[in-house]
This record gives sequence, structure tokens and C-alpha cells, in this order.
Amino acid sequence: MIIDRESGWIEGVRRVDSPNCDDRPDAEDLGLIVVHGISLPPGEFGGAWIDRLFCNDLPPDAHPYFATIEGLKVSAHVLVDRAGGLTQFVPFRRRAWHAGASEYRGRFACNNFSVGIELEGADEVPYTQAQYDALAAVIKALRRAYPKLRRAEVVGHSDIAPGRKTDPGPAFDWDRLTKLLAVRARLRPKRARGGGR
Repeated sequence: MIIDRESGWIEGVRRVDSPNCDDRPDAEDLGLIVVHGISLPPGEFGGAWIDRLFCNDLPPDAHPYFATIEGLKVSAHVLVDRAGGLTQFVPFRRRAWHAGASEYRGRFACNNFSVGIELEGADEVPYTQAQYDALAAVIKALRRAYPKLRRAEVVGHSDIAPGRKTDPGPAFDWDRLTKLLAVRARLRPKRARGGGR
């Protein structure tokens, strides 16, 4: 997997441009990788609903849940679907709107300095091996393309917005990702594991 460092796009993957992004305060300030979980409607997989949410085109009358998030403007840099397929919505050099109100190690507004990767899934539903493989491949490509991410921690949304967010949830196997990356020290700190939500 190759990332064009200048453009911020992964070469050869599906691309859907989300308007829900803007310039980072400092384009070189990359220091965190955030793993999320998403399904639309909640607990259901497949279809184009996530694309439509990230492009502000989610019809509020298509499902009762959609009416509750009408007007929400969010995105992520990359989505990994259940089969391990990748869709990129925002180039890595820009700020995707994935973290919301957030803080990590004394730094607030994590969108400013992080990359957001969504996994299609739900907190209590096991993620697929194809998703772990694709996630590890994206993280490795990011670390090759952006030197500041080589030492960056990989954390869950729940780690940067505790009490507000629970994803990727207890079904996410951090040890499996650790083995695929083969660098334990770069994953979320052990203190954050075990739920404490």
C-alpha cells in the first residue's frame, strides 16, 4: 500500500470526497491514529449509508435513527468495510471531522493532529480478520509516509472521548492488531485497556 505523501491519498483505493474536512492548523503536526467503529443503521452492515453520512446526504426519513443525526457533519480519513475494503474520504494532510470534543495526553481537539480510521462494525460485534489486516496495512503505510506517525500511538475513540464515546468497543481485539503491527509500544497504553467507560 502506497500513500502519496504530498496529496495525502492512498493510491488505488476507492475514493469518495467528503466536504466535512478543512486544513489542519499545522499540516506537519501528526501524532495520533484513532480507531473508530461505525454502522448505519446501528448494528447493520453494508450499503451506502456511511458514504452518504460523510457526504451530508443521509436521508432522515430512510430510517428512524437517521432522523436523530440529521444535520451531523462528520467524516473520517478512511473506512474499512467488513470485507477489508478501503474507502478514503479525506486526504491525510487535511483535518477530518472524526473525533469531536476530545483530549489525549493533555492535547485537546484531537482532529488537529490525528488520523481517523473507521471500521464498519459495532461495539459488541467481532471485527473481521480482513478488517484487522487492512487496518494494519493502513497504519504501516501511514508510518512509512509520515515520519511523525512512526512513533504515534494507536488509540480508540473511547480513549480520547471517554464517557462520550465507546467505539471501537470491547469487541475490538487490540492484541490482534498489536501482533499484526509487531510493535506493542506504539499501541494504546495498557492503562486504557479493559473498558473503564
